[in-house]
Amino acid sequence: MIIIGEKINGSIPRTGEAIAAKDEAFIHELARKQTAAGAHYLDCCASVTEGELETVEWLIELIQDESELPICIDSPNSQVCVDAMKFCKKPGMINSVSLEGDKIDVVFPVIADTEWDCIALLCDDKGIPRDAAGRIEVFKKTMLRAEEYGIAPNRLYIDPLVETLGTNDQSLLTFVETCRAVKELYPDVHLTSGLSNISFGLPVRKMINIGFLVLAMNAGMDSAIIDPTNRDLLGVLFATEALLGKDEYCMEYIGAYRENLFGPIKA
Repeated sequence: MIIIGEKINGSIPRTGEAIAAKDEAFIHELARKQTAAGAHYLDCCASVTEGELETVEWLIELIQDESELPICIDSPNSQVCVDAMKFCKKPGMINSVSLEGDKIDVVFPVIADTEWDCIALLCDDKGIPRDAAGRIEVFKKTMLRAEEYGIAPNRLYIDPLVETLGTNDQSLLTFVETCRAVKELYPDVHLTSGLSNISFGLPVRKMINIGFLVLAMNAGMDSAIIDPTNRDLLGVLFATEALLGKDEYCMEYIGAYRENLFGPIKA
């Protein structure tokens, strides 16, 4: 499971406060803790309306002070994403493109001949299709554009998009149906999700998030934007991989437990 650490995101209230206050120690600590918890990428999202590129540069510098992990540059502004690539010491991930506007035309030509990966959302100028069939049509068009630029399927992380369960009780079912169809068409693509979107507005959100994680992994999701320092969530992640036969002799599960990534806190 490819873990994208979610915590350095200005839309999270405490992180947003730290960004506004230029609290370098707080950002350093987020990068350090997520790296130690086993993240594979660190998401970097400024969530500011003015001076976004400068803020992203500042955040990337702080992250790279503490971690050698690749960075997932996260912005709704595609130009900011590609402009920020030069601040990174190694190839990472762009978060994200879609068929909305010219996002693909901005990002794909720039990353085409690089080792950068990219998250692709299954939405277009009409929004998020209501059913799996509509999302698969968006997926097919996205893959055609990737083929035009010579971007291999295994460099793409497809986000089928999960709507809030509280407003759409079919959200998970549509997500799962889309995941399975994507994998049938292109087995080498990755599937990812912003895990906590499913539980927005509901009480005890972590229970919904954990249930979603298990069912989505069973449908083929092999990546997620999550808080890797959440010990309960991480434990369920390793357990699910073992149960799905993706962890030979449960060695990853046992290793994560021994490294104290989940389970009882050692004295």
